[in-house]
Amino acid sequence: MSRVGVAAALVAALAGAGCGDQASGQRALRPATSPASPPAPARVAGPPAVVPGRGYVAAYLRGATWLRASPGGRPLARVRARTQFGSARVFSVVGRRGRWVGVVAPELRNGRVGWLDARRITSLYRVPYEIEIQRARRLMVVKRLARPVLAVHVAVGRPSAPTPLGRYAVSDRLTTGTPSGPYGCCILALTGHQTVPLAGWTGGDRLAIHATPSPETIGQAVSHGCVRALNPVMRRLVHRIPLGTPVRILR
Repeated sequence: MSRVGVAAALVAALAGAGCGDQASGQRALRPATSPASPPAPARVAGPPAVVPGRGYVAAYLRGATWLRASPGGRPLARVRARTQFGSARVFSVVGRRGRWVGVVAPELRNGRVGWLDARRITSLYRVPYEIEIQRARRLMVVKRLARPVLAVHVAVGRPSAPTPLGRYAVSDRLTTGTPSGPYGCCILALTGHQTVPLAGWTGGDRLAIHATPSPETIGQAVSHGCVRALNPVMRRLVHRIPLGTPVRILR
């Protein structure tokens, strides 16, 4: 897909969740080029091995395959080695059974775990970060190896379209090229979906944590589901948070 196509797709997907007020003026969006790939990921051959180190397990997908309702069960969704926005496909691993790993993915509804045959995985590695959104406090806490390293106030969904609670993961890290645009400098697209559709909207419903050029909205419940932070915060996150990082949205 061209950069123009990627931009149009993401604008549609995020607008479906009411992330920005206007999509006009947004330049082409593209995957961020850092951080560097994690060192020496564990190769997968047969059942998933124990991955040394601390943090959360993430998995690189080798090629197109099916996510299933249970290990060896009925197919739920077809997934490819690249996301719809051009990022490498990295899953957050939330369970294991034999040679199968349970993952969360944007192709599945919120809260649904899909099971992936580990023979379709290129490598496993550890993600040191996690992101916690405390919705009632309108607070985002970033942790590294379970220790908070950043805590900032954010904007969340308005009462009529609240940010949905649950367990998600970062699927894409994207830059916009327009810090003054509706999504600010950059976006962490999540695997989740907004559950309250906008009236008359026929586009996508993806959730995201994205920047905003409007500091007056921070600490408010004003979005249609997405989480908004200031440009400097999101620049820091989009260049440090790896794909597959777990995200929890709490009450």
